[in-house]
Amino acid sequence: MDIQPRTEQDLMAAWGNERSPVLSIICLAYNHAAFIEETLDGFVRQETTFPFEVIVHDDASTDSTAAIIRDYAARYPNLIKPIYQRENQYRLGVPFSTRLFAEARGRYIAYCEGDDYWTDPRKLQIQVDFLEKNPDYVLTYHDAFMFNSQGVVRTPHLTGKYRKDASALQLKQARPVSTLTVCFRNRLKELPPELHGVEVLDICWWSLLGAHGKGKFMEEIKPAAYRVHEGGIFSMRSSKQRIQMATHAYYSLARYYQRIGDQALYEYFMIQVFAQALASISPVSKIQALGQVFQNISINLLRRLTPGF
Repeated sequence: MDIQPRTEQDLMAAWGNERSPVLSIICLAYNHAAFIEETLDGFVRQETTFPFEVIVHDDASTDSTAAIIRDYAARYPNLIKPIYQRENQYRLGVPFSTRLFAEARGRYIAYCEGDDYWTDPRKLQIQVDFLEKNPDYVLTYHDAFMFNSQGVVRTPHLTGKYRKDASALQLKQARPVSTLTVCFRNRLKELPPELHGVEVLDICWWSLLGAHGKGKFMEEIKPAAYRVHEGGIFSMRSSKQRIQMATHAYYSLARYYQRIGDQALYEYFMIQVFAQALASISPVSKIQALGQVFQNISINLLRRLTPGF
């Protein structure tokens, strides 16, 4: 990134007399000492005509992540709002990312974890301008590229049908979105009880936001950088672990929609649970499971059609 970070004075000069943040950046960090400077630099490089704040949550890092955040908070005291945990909240099962939405003062939220970074200094301005003019949209997102320590890059992150806008229903159905690219209306103040304990929370966010509008894919914004490394909470999990995490999220969403009386979404997510369960078992077991399902359906059908069966 060849654009140098600006001072806090430079940022505020561009904001004029406005000081109340229009947007809040949420950043979760844990043992990201090797990456967090690049992340924070991506925030302070943002060129906006409106004020924003940066809420950085350090989850009891055991490396120098907290010290780096303190240095930035000292240089940008009116911009960066740090939160330092003494005990790791992730291990306690606390969904702290969503809790931070309630603490955010901005009417919009942008999200980026402490091991990823943004490459486009106009990102936030473009996204907020669109949301301000289009009240029927609740979420904007753009592309990202994946890379690792060897510099291996897979781009783009979103392909095919996902490089398009999302209807409200598609968002409710937890349509994939690059989480580090989002900017959305600050409508998520707390999670329904069914979603407590879910690890893949971002797909739950999109589903809940779908109740408030559509999603906009913005191809004109430069791709953000999604880092794959050994400390990544999701990226370095095994395929089986990822399937288990997704299955839990889909089942939790099914329970939520069942409670609020949305039968169509309840059935949709139960089908996703079934599909994920099939994906997690071996081909032989898959055939056996499908055979058992077919047998059960056949027996139930015979019972209905044959009196005394």
